Amino acid sequence: MNGASREALAAARERLDALTDNTSVDAAKLAEELAAVTALLDREVSLRRVLTDPAQGGSAKAELAARLLSGQVGGETVDLVSGMVRSRWSQSRDLVDAVEELAATADLTAAQQAGVLDDVEDEIFRFGRIVTSSTELRAALSDRSAAASAKGELVRSLLGGKANPVSERLVVRLVTAPRGRSLEAGLESLSKIAAERRNRMVAVVTSAVPLTDQQKRRLGAVLAKLYGREMHLNLDVDPEVLGGISVRVGDEIINGTIAERLDEAARRVAG
Repeated sequence: MNGASREALAAARERLDALTDNTSVDAAKLAEELAAVTALLDREVSLRRVLTDPAQGGSAKAELAARLLSGQVGGETVDLVSGMVRSRWSQSRDLVDAVEELAATADLTAAQQAGVLDDVEDEIFRFGRIVTSSTELRAALSDRSAAASAKGELVRSLLGGKANPVSERLVVRLVTAPRGRSLEAGLESLSKIAAERRNRMVAVVTSAVPLTDQQKRRLGAVLAKLYGREMHLNLDVDPEVLGGISVRVGDEIINGTIAERLDEAARRVAG
C-alpha cells in the first residue's frame, strides 16, 4: 500500500487496538466478523468500489456500510468498518486487504490476551516448514481447482487437537481464501503480524543442529541490539548447512554457515 491507503490502514489499526484494549470486546468474535466482511468485499467488486469512491462523501459511505452490515455483524465491527470507509483509499482492493489484516490481527490479539501468542507464532512457522518440505501437501493446499471446503478440512485434520485454535483458524482462512497469494507468502505475512503484536521483528534462524536455550537467548539479545527491537526467533534445522547458522530478518540475510563459506571458496577458485 502507499499514499492514502497506508494512512487509512494506520488509522484503522489504531481503532482496532483501542477496541481490543477493552476487555469486554471479544477479539476472536471480532476476527470472525471481519473475515466475513473481507469475503463480502472480495466477492462484491461493485460494492467495494462504491465504498472507496473518492467522489462520494465519507459520511454517505459510512452510512451505506452500516446499513449493509447492521444485523449481520456486531456493533464493534460495524463501527470499525464504517470508520474505514470514511478514509480515502488509493485502490479499492486496499480496503479488502486492510480488513483482512485486521481480522488476522484481532485473532492474534485474542491469542495474546490468552497468553498463547508465542505458541501461535511457532505453530504458524512450523506449519510453513511442513508445507515447504512436502510437495504433495503444498500442491493439495494450493490447488485452485479443489474445493475450499476440502482444503479447509485437510488443514483441520492436520492441526485439529495439535495446534491452538487460533493457529487453526488463521491457516484455514488462508488456504480457503488465498486471494491471489502463495501459501508461503500468506504464512509469512501472518508471522509478521504476530510479531508486531509485541512490537517485535521476526528472525528466521537456520542451523545444522538445534540451538541450546543459552544460544537462543544470546542470539536473540545480539539481534535485538543490532536492530533496536525485540526479536522473535523462528528456528529451523537443516543438516545441509553443515555448521554455523543463517539468519534472515526481512530481506536481509546474515549467513555464517559452513556451506556458504565452502560455496564462496569455490566461487573464488572458479574465478
